[in-house]
Amino acid sequence: MKNINDITYKIIGCAYEVHKILGPGLLESTYETCLCYELEKQGLKFEKQKELMINYKGATLNNGYRIDILVEDSIVLELKSVENLLPIHTAQILTYLKLSEHNLGLLINFNVTNLQNGIHRYII
Repeated sequence: MKNINDITYKIIGCAYEVHKILGPGLLESTYETCLCYELEKQGLKFEKQKELMINYKGATLNNGYRIDILVEDSIVLELKSVENLLPIHTAQILTYLKLSEHNLGLLINFNVTNLQNGIHRYII
């Protein structure tokens, strides 16, 4: 497995590249498609719109949750294109981390003028 910090650095670099080219104001799906293109160029393995199953009382249930992008089977990416991140967005990525049993997630809001203000790292 690659070093988690190196992977995170590459992901953030890819996000900056997408934001530099596209800027704010587009749909989340556009940023997702372009970010996946950049991740692939960096040689990172990823799964787009990965199903997130719920383990409830020993049963594995599908409730329609999806991780936007899972990188190197270790980093959960939740992408947004919203005016302001809200507490519900933080709750969402923390829940996805818990349900997926991954420890590191990036919440990236592309609808900002400076992407530095749009990237938030979560570790559980």
